[in-house]
Amino acid sequence: MALDVGERRVGVAVSDELRAIASPLATVQRGPRDLQEIRDLIRTWGVTHLVVGLPTGLSGREGPQAALVRSFAAKLEGALDTGVRMLFWDERLTTAIAERSLIASGTSRARRKERVDAVAAAVLLQSYLDAGRTGSNRPW
Repeated sequence: MALDVGERRVGVAVSDELRAIASPLATVQRGPRDLQEIRDLIRTWGVTHLVVGLPTGLSGREGPQAALVRSFAAKLEGALDTGVRMLFWDERLTTAIAERSLIASGTSRARRKERVDAVAAAVLLQSYLDAGRTGSNRPW
């Protein structure tokens, strides 16, 4: 499972059992129940590995948004079962790619707003999965 953590929403994506194809799953609204909703999705889907998108600048440096994501991830990690492994993955340009993909598919503006975060999470997860197949170092 992958998370694209934003200030207002968290996009969620999952892969197939072979870890070959990523698909958008849901968008969770940030708020008092966001950690519980994500935890419920993790349990429902039997997730053992969680990829969290880490926003960096084009230079690769972390900025204020990365600190917010790391803070959210730390809170989520504390709420998860111990069997779930978490790692950060570069999410540069995932939202832009997701937005372009939704526009190209003819998705209406209103529908794009609903789906862009989940699609961005799928782009992030697919990047991670592809890196593992091309021989890049991947912790699991």
